[in-house]
Amino acid sequence: MSMPKQSIFREEQSFDLKWQRLLLAIPPASISLLLIWQVILGHPWGKQPMSNANVIGWTIFLWLVYLRLVTIRLVTEVRPGELAVAMQGLWRERRISLDTIKSANVITYDPARDYGGYGIRTTRRGKAYIAGGNLGVRLKLDNGGTVVIGSSRPDELMAAIIRHDASVSAV
Repeated sequence: MSMPKQSIFREEQSFDLKWQRLLLAIPPASISLLLIWQVILGHPWGKQPMSNANVIGWTIFLWLVYLRLVTIRLVTEVRPGELAVAMQGLWRERRISLDTIKSANVITYDPARDYGGYGIRTTRRGKAYIAGGNLGVRLKLDNGGTVVIGSSRPDELMAAIIRHDASVSAV
């Protein structure tokens, strides 16, 4: 059994999207009202109402999906020899060998205009991992690819990458 590599830099960012959380809560809240109306108060809703078991099942399912979506975090780690980025709770971790990074620089960007919003984004500009804010680190890779990692501590992230691989140049 291999031991996990120790982190040199670690940052966890939650998605600070209050309006999106409110919008995501509409389906489970709506079915919760249906649950109260039909199951608790005993008033079937519609011409062909769902069974009470289905209403209860869908209510539980939608609340579980909602809770899963609002607890997703962007986790960025610099470990000896690699950079790891993951949407913890939704997507598997992506590992980038520090040997494959040609350059790194701190950037300011507009998440909506430059990358189409938050999350894991692939555009003509490259791949982006963004949880919030407008600061990050742009990595140029040996294969010609570009990766942007959103960070609330971009200077520390870039310093950790450069410090542990002397071949990476700061731009």
